[in-house]
Amino acid sequence: MATVLYITAHPHDHQFSYSMAVGKEFIEAYREANPSDEIVHLDLYKIDVPHIDLDVFNGWGKLRSGAEIGSLTADEKAKVTRLGDIVDQYVAADKYVYVSPMWNFSFPPVLKAYIDAICVAGKTFKYTEQGPVGLLGTKKAIHIQASGGIYSEGPAAGFESGHSYLGKIMQFHGVPSFEGLFVEGMAAMPDKADEIKAKAIEKAKEAAKRF
Repeated sequence: MATVLYITAHPHDHQFSYSMAVGKEFIEAYREANPSDEIVHLDLYKIDVPHIDLDVFNGWGKLRSGAEIGSLTADEKAKVTRLGDIVDQYVAADKYVYVSPMWNFSFPPVLKAYIDAICVAGKTFKYTEQGPVGLLGTKKAIHIQASGGIYSEGPAAGFESGHSYLGKIMQFHGVPSFEGLFVEGMAAMPDKADEIKAKAIEKAKEAAKRF
């Protein structure tokens, strides 16, 4: 049995969001094909993902100096403990499904906060004399991204920095299998929006079967 983290980064649900609509179809098709797997939905707009702030730096610094967790302030302890829980959950999972819109060529800030939480030396990567080495070599991931324009190819491709950044993070963590599924062009071609969505859903269902 595999554990799948279904990580969504959109304030809307599948009724109002193209990325969430395609993500929903993907995860339902995956569940049908893999009924024994555990799927954990992490709605990044609803769960607590602490930002790395002064409390976190102070807490980490105290722990590195040999202090006990109980000596941290209440805020330091709460944030450091929560960040530890997030990365431990991530490392324990087998597969990752990211779902996000493209906002200003990237993704919503809640996803960046989550990525910051899972980039932890000794957990998802380690430092060596040859440079950092990823520790998640047995995992796999997919990113479903929706955008009003077309950015996966063509003249605007150079502006895309959400999926490409996530790809760099997966490479940094050593994840050997990472693919993208793009739902794009709905604002540029509103008369074809329903057709674009339908085609993306079919691609998602096929991708789910082999994921």
